[in-house]
Amino acid sequence: MIDTEKAWDAFSRRDRAFDGRFVIGVLTTGIYCRPSCAARQPKRENVRFFADGGEARAAGLRACKRCRPDEVARDEAAVLAAIDEIKGSANDLGGLPRLEELAQAVGYSPTHFQRVFSRATGLSPAAYARALREERAREALSSGGSVTEAIYEAGFEAASRFYDSMEGKLGMAPSAWVKGGAGVTIRWAVVGSSLGPMLVAATDKGVCLLSFGRGREELERLFPNAELVEGGEGFAALVQRVVAAVEDPASGRDIPVDVRGTAFQERVWQELRRIPPGETRSYAEIAAAAGNPSAVRAAGSANGANHVPVLIPCHCVIRSDGSLGGYAYGLDIKRELLAREARK
Repeated sequence: MIDTEKAWDAFSRRDRAFDGRFVIGVLTTGIYCRPSCAARQPKRENVRFFADGGEARAAGLRACKRCRPDEVARDEAAVLAAIDEIKGSANDLGGLPRLEELAQAVGYSPTHFQRVFSRATGLSPAAYARALREERAREALSSGGSVTEAIYEAGFEAASRFYDSMEGKLGMAPSAWVKGGAGVTIRWAVVGSSLGPMLVAATDKGVCLLSFGRGREELERLFPNAELVEGGEGFAALVQRVVAAVEDPASGRDIPVDVRGTAFQERVWQELRRIPPGETRSYAEIAAAAGNPSAVRAAGSANGANHVPVLIPCHCVIRSDGSLGGYAYGLDIKRELLAREARK
């Protein structure tokens, strides 16, 4: 079922993220368009929404020559075919296909296909291929094997390429991933806040854990082999910044964090930090902003995998029907965080 209010809102905003999810039939002109069509928008009473072009044609409408809505299906098929090709080549050392090769295989010019692919996934084909390799490397590292084997299994032709690619992304060194934080010093403290006792933990790169009503045992579960140091020089100032962010959730988004996740999870977390203070987004909107409109459940999982709430404001994500949805620390805390942002 199409939510007509949300569909009209997307059409009013010419939101490209909704292209391919439905088409808009304009009864007065007899045409149907993409949600992002740049043509003059009709009155609401003259519009009907259809699941796809076939349904609109069955109702006697014809495709808009300006936005060419039927090409969405062709674009989607081309992107999926290119993704299959990238995935098939990702484990071949140095074997990732070039943009020209991908475009030729699906019948597009390289420049046009770059735009089509980037619009659909949020990444260029080259960036998608790199992210895929990085994600495979993360999974291999987390499985407990050797770092060298993980690097080559992920398709990197040299260890140096892997480290260059992952610089600034992993936070902890790859070997520390395998060993549950071994060799990493994590400073921590449980402090009072207006939302109750709060655990704050950080590496030298940023906050790696923030939780309410939990203590050292959660830190030990996530990083069983890290060196855990309670307090420490300079750490108190960071903790105070985190406490201040709980009082004013809109103020904490510049606090450095050291988090890890898949390529898609990290894109979701980036989009969460871009939500303007006082505003909310639905899981569907976050999935679309992260480059994969169909990955609504994955966006929800990425939300749940966030270990630094407030700093990465997962409380700002609600269900499409306007209800709060879930929250790891209870809906009372989520409701209060949203209320505090709304007061600013």
